[in-house]
Amino acid sequence: MRAAVLVPAPDYPEDWDWAFDVEAEVLRRAGVSVEPRPWTETGDLTEFDVVMPLVAWGYHFDPPRWHALLDRLEREAIPTLNPVPLLRWNSDKRYLAELGERGIAVIPTRIAEALDESSLAGARDEFGGTLVIKPPVSAAADGTFKLGHGDAVPPSALGKATLIQPFLPSISDEGEYSIMIFGGRFSHAIVKRPKTGDYRVQPHLGGSERSCTPPPGAIELATAALAAAPTQAAYARVDMVRDLAGALAVIELELIEPALWLQHAPDGGASFAAAILERLGK
Repeated sequence: MRAAVLVPAPDYPEDWDWAFDVEAEVLRRAGVSVEPRPWTETGDLTEFDVVMPLVAWGYHFDPPRWHALLDRLEREAIPTLNPVPLLRWNSDKRYLAELGERGIAVIPTRIAEALDESSLAGARDEFGGTLVIKPPVSAAADGTFKLGHGDAVPPSALGKATLIQPFLPSISDEGEYSIMIFGGRFSHAIVKRPKTGDYRVQPHLGGSERSCTPPPGAIELATAALAAAPTQAAYARVDMVRDLAGALAVIELELIEPALWLQHAPDGGASFAAAILERLGK
């Protein structure tokens, strides 16, 4: 079986080989031939048995181009995992509001379609003084700001669609949990922590990760969140933190291009490869 794994554009500024190498090696051990293709320059994809955007980092830099690719994959009926409708839905973090409406515990989120000072004031009235803002189409903490009492709207965010959330100290104190689910089954978990003095857990910003036992209720919350998505995911990473009341809440569903941390999986990632092959009927 031949698989095209979508990777960043040639000019993407961050190191991505580490993520691709781990996931590609797991697939190759399962007998899958893997070829990287930049998501911005895919070429002909009809020759592949499946296309997977596992490392399509940077899609948020050019959403129209990303959605054009999704439309093309759908139009040409190219087998894609995760499925195109799920990729499209997961591309915009407004899905958090939808999950909340379906009864899933999510981090409290307000959506400002054109961020201004009144938007921040309303959020502070609801959430308290310290906020985190981010674009609804974003990744790798790009465009994310922590705003304290009296901090103004950052010029780069002014007038733009923005998610506003309370800052949760648990991210620094306990960390952010990532629960990996493959084919609907739990695989492994890690906890990510920011570097001292920061709140962002991404590796390129100094964050670190280690394998962990999921806290009570984490697997159940992850499973419920995925069940509320439009269609079943072959692979998923569900990120969650403790809210201000100490309860676990989903902060993000990663269904497009998540680091799956297969190096921490007890089975070496075999369940990931098995889920892909199972979905393809192999």
